[in-house]
This record gives sequence, C-alpha cells and structure tokens, in this order.
Amino acid sequence: MNFQYLELHENNGIATLALNRPEKRNAMSDDMRSEFIEALEHVSSTTSIRALVLTGNGKGFCAGGDIAGMQRRMNAPAGEVGFNGWKRQQRVHHTQALLHTMPKPTIAAVNGAASGLGADTALACDFIIANEWANFSWSYIHRGIIPDGGGMYFLPRRVGLPKAKELIFTGRKVNVEEALALGIVDRQTSSDRLVADAQAWAAELSQGSPTALALGKTILNQSFELSAQQVFAQGSQAQGICYTSTEHRASVEAFLAKTTAKE
Repeated sequence: MNFQYLELHENNGIATLALNRPEKRNAMSDDMRSEFIEALEHVSSTTSIRALVLTGNGKGFCAGGDIAGMQRRMNAPAGEVGFNGWKRQQRVHHTQALLHTMPKPTIAAVNGAASGLGADTALACDFIIANEWANFSWSYIHRGIIPDGGGMYFLPRRVGLPKAKELIFTGRKVNVEEALALGIVDRQTSSDRLVADAQAWAAELSQGSPTALALGKTILNQSFELSAQQVFAQGSQAQGICYTSTEHRASVEAFLAKTTAKE
C-alpha cells in the first residue's frame, strides 16, 4: 500500500507500520489519521498478517495532535467549533478503537518522545517496547484539554488511578526508566535493536491459533469491566468457536497421532 504519511511493510506475517512525518515528530494530522485508519483496517482484515509493530520514523514516536489542525479548529466560525470538534473526536476514537481491538497482537516500538495523543496511541497497543531515548507525557493539560485518545482508560489500567491522575494533571515527562518501573513500558532495548526486537517479540506472540488469540484478546480487553460470570459466559461462547477451528482440530489430531505411534 502506498501512503504519504505512513510506511507499511509486511514480512513473515509481521506488519511494521511507521508514522512518517519526521519533520513534525510524527504529529497526527487529519490526512495522516485517514491513512492510519486505512492501514489499520488493512492489517486487521489481512489473514496472512499475524501481528502488528507500530513505530515512528525519525527522532520521535509521535508528538501528539497536529498544532496546525488545532489552529484551523479555533479559526472556524464560533457556531461550528463544537460540532466540528465532535466530528473530529469520532474519528480519533474510531482510530484508537481500531488499534485497541485489533484481533491480533500489537506492539508499540517507541523511539523518542510519545506525547499527548502519541502516548495514548502507544497505550492502545497490547505491549510497549522502548529505546533508551523514549519518554512519555500526557501533555494535554498544557493545551487546556483532556486526554482524548484513550489515555483516561488505558493509563489507570497500567499504573493505577492515583498515578494516572498525577501524570495527567501535571502533563510531566516520564523517562524510559520511570516508565519501565511504573509499568507503562513492558520492555526496554537499544535504538539499533528496537524495531527488530519488537518484530521478534511480535513473531513470538503470534505463533498460536489466530482464532484463540483474537477471541481471548477480545475478552481480556473487557475483563476489568465484566463480572466473573460474564467472563465465564463470553469464554464459553468463544471456546465453542475454538472447538470448531482448523487450528484446534489439527493440534488434537497431531497429539493423538503421536500418542498412537508410541503405543
């Protein structure tokens, strides 16, 4: 696929998607978001792709929302600002939901700064690996706004509610060492190994049944909000589907064949 603001490569079942506005530290413009939606829908629906690695070209992962876009919104007629903002929020939330609910493992490979929407986008992935220069900030407060990319949902689930409030209320920068200690980052590696290590991790995570991975992820993403009975109920339905999958049948038949051969 050809993009202006993204680069997408597929190799051995792993898609690597790079935000590609390095001169703007990969700030998310409206045009870039349109491409991002298209890329995420492609990765999600392509059965040969087993996992996604998301990173940024240049010195930063993503500097957040595009300031030029903010200026255009402010310059709109007063009677249109609210509705225009609502429409934009629908696209932001659609984008983040596509990433969060993708039915395959996702890893953010954070190189440099992940600020505002950039930090939220990293959190929307299943896992985060970062290089030594990575840092995170929920800097919305400095623009007089609140996190709109999922940070108020994702961040408390990684660091706890009081720490999430502190990071969002101050908008302060969190370096990679603190991020690792807090649980924002899952793994740290060197700059020259970042994407390769993320791809290797993605390959490891995606070796299992795509059916089981997709259904298990869907339930796990809701597990903090559901009761035990609801998790059991959804699990029963998902397991019924797994019983019919090609992967389950092949695994059981292979096991039985080994057992028979030993007898």
